[in-house]
Amino acid sequence: MRSELNDKIIDIVTRGSFTHQQVAKLAHTSRTRVTAMMNRNTADISTDLLLRVLASLGYRVKLSISRFTEAHSR
Repeated sequence: MRSELNDKIIDIVTRGSFTHQQVAKLAHTSRTRVTAMMNRNTADISTDLLLRVLASLGYRVKLSISRFTEAHSR
């Protein structure tokens, strides 16, 4: 999931021609952290920050959780 979030951020930032500084300002984070995301270096980046960046760029993330059927849970 985190990888998908990061991929989407990279796609949006690249297509929108945003600078790292612009994204950082919108998301209330540092340019260094945005640069780390853009370089796929997210080991020290929280999922919350990835979600906040997407929200600051005008996107909403929907997460779906479902229970396995009994046959799959064994």
